[in-house]
Amino acid sequence: MPDDPDTQSILIMAETASISTRRVASGRVTISTRTEEIDRILPAELASVEVSVVQVPVDRKINSVPEVVAEGDLTIIPVVEERLVVMRELYLREEVHVRRVERTETVDVAATIRRQTVQIDRIPADLTPTSNKDDHHDL
Repeated sequence: MPDDPDTQSILIMAETASISTRRVASGRVTISTRTEEIDRILPAELASVEVSVVQVPVDRKINSVPEVVAEGDLTIIPVVEERLVVMRELYLREEVHVRRVERTETVDVAATIRRQTVQIDRIPADLTPTSNKDDHHDL
């Protein structure tokens, strides 16, 4: 009777289980990279300033030396002289007009750029990998 407290039981046999793992190669992966150089023509903008100088005769009597005047892209530089008459008078002899003309030009500039590409090959475990790439990495 199993529920009887006076009953004793003896363990005759016990089962145990264990699990183990092992590594099995199912294949390999080869990764190779190659660097390419690509020649390209790239646009570039060049800016230049051209200056034209024109002397404008004025020959006008003035009371004081005028200031240099800038009007947009035009700069007027006064040139004066003293003339002896019975009294000294100031004349504006001429003005020098300086005009700036800006030009922008697009030119082609040769440049070399580098780019890498990658190739990934899967190799089954029973084959030996071969390589003919620049950089070779076995994983």
